[in-house]
Order: sequence, then structure tokens, then C-alpha cells
Amino acid sequence: METKTNYDYTRRNRFTGESIELTKEESEKHDKIFYHEALATLEDKELGTGGSKHWDIMRKHLNWFRQHNAKAYMVLLD
Repeated sequence: METKTNYDYTRRNRFTGESIELTKEESEKHDKIFYHEALATLEDKELGTGGSKHWDIMRKHLNWFRQHNAKAYMVLLD
């Protein structure tokens, strides 16, 4: 039996529904943005708003998108 892997790196803007195809690296960074956003939000409940170190990690990935794929940034993250 052959295993088929679906390399689907399409991501959708959670507010507008607009989507764009990303590379594997871009899709991983995109997913990390939301992972660290969720962790930061949870951690801020204990530390106070903006206290989580995860905000810095999230911003690092956002900045990467601005520099390396401005179109995807505008569609997905702006």
C-alpha cells in the first residue's frame, strides 16, 4: 500500500478568508506565529498584558514574513 503525503501549504486569513499558497518554510513560520500568539495570550493571564516572552518570538516570525514574502504577509497577517 502506497502512502501519499499531501504537501498542502495553503494558509487562509482567519478574518477575511483570503488564502495563499506558501512554501514549506513559510507555512511552518506562519503556524508558529499563531502557536506563539496562543501561548503568549495564556501566559499574559499570569504575567499581565505583554509580559510573555512568546510575543517576541511571534514578532520575529512576523518580521521574517515582512522581509521575505510581503505579499503573503499582506494577505495573511496584515
